[in-house]
Amino acid sequence: MARHKGLTFYEKKKRISKEMVREIFSTVFCCFAAVLIAFVLVFAVGMRVSVIGVSMEPALFNGQEVLINKFAYKLASPKRGDVIAFLPNGNPNSHYYLKRVIGLPGEKIQIIGGYVYIDGQLYAEDESYDKIADAGIAETEIQLESDEYFVLGDNRNVSEDSRSGNIGPVRKETIAGEAWFYIKGKESNMGFVK
Repeated sequence: MARHKGLTFYEKKKRISKEMVREIFSTVFCCFAAVLIAFVLVFAVGMRVSVIGVSMEPALFNGQEVLINKFAYKLASPKRGDVIAFLPNGNPNSHYYLKRVIGLPGEKIQIIGGYVYIDGQLYAEDESYDKIADAGIAETEIQLESDEYFVLGDNRNVSEDSRSGNIGPVRKETIAGEAWFYIKGKESNMGFVK
């Protein structure tokens, strides 16, 4: 009788045990529960808004879908630099505007020589913003009330914002929330709004 040289392997038959089945169902259930909780949180706390126009470029582009955190300003107030969604003058028939908060309640805002002044001091901004060609109603000093914010689009010279007489300062009650996350964009599919 010839002997086989080398190693021999014995193949064990694999059996599906009750523990393995339980582990698979547990993993599938946990994944399903996590996805369900994520959807509930996004729809309970968030809202989806489309960017209309180029007034927020380069931060946000025309046609982008943006998730708005409706809960953000229930506990806190908007901060300078936040991108907010609001209905101009609270008009429910209007689309939501997305703009950046520049002036806070109680401050005095004025645009002089294409630059923003807050309480008489030049507001130091990133050089990526264009010099403002039209100061609009901010040519004269605007005193913000205790619940008002002064907002500007990032693409300053094509933006309809607080400089426009038909929008003016934004009241807190008309703010839907903070722009939180964009879903699709020119360069990438998702990201946080900066």
